[in-house]
Amino acid sequence: MRRKALHISPRRTLVALAFVATLVAAPASALAEHSRGTPEQIAWVRRAASNFVAAELQGDGASACSILNAPLRATEHNRTCAQRWDARLAKLWHEPGARSRLHEDRRAIPSATVLVEGNTATIDLPAPLAGGPNRFLWSENCWMLEG
Repeated sequence: MRRKALHISPRRTLVALAFVATLVAAPASALAEHSRGTPEQIAWVRRAASNFVAAELQGDGASACSILNAPLRATEHNRTCAQRWDARLAKLWHEPGARSRLHEDRRAIPSATVLVEGNTATIDLPAPLAGGPNRFLWSENCWMLEG
């Protein structure tokens, strides 16, 4: 049995390649249109936000504190940051919709708009991290969440 040779014109080949290139590049360019900063900075902010939300979902105050800026990690009224966050997270779990808000944030982080300006950055999420603006500061050679 002889196989018939498939002939595709050069024009159709170029159109097909352009279409595939558009599909591959679309997610990166869509994110790049909205976010500002280097790709590394944007990835670091998203990673810090992901780590913070993961710590909250696990009820791990110590891990949440590791992402906080130094002034927020200080001992207050004889309570460490981890103790304060463990208590805060325990209270959070009793609020209606708290877990679903955290899961919504976790799903939004990979495509959220990140704006980096100098040593500060923000990430646009459905719910605020740490109850305030989703603002990070470049400190200690990493992005730390500010209150």
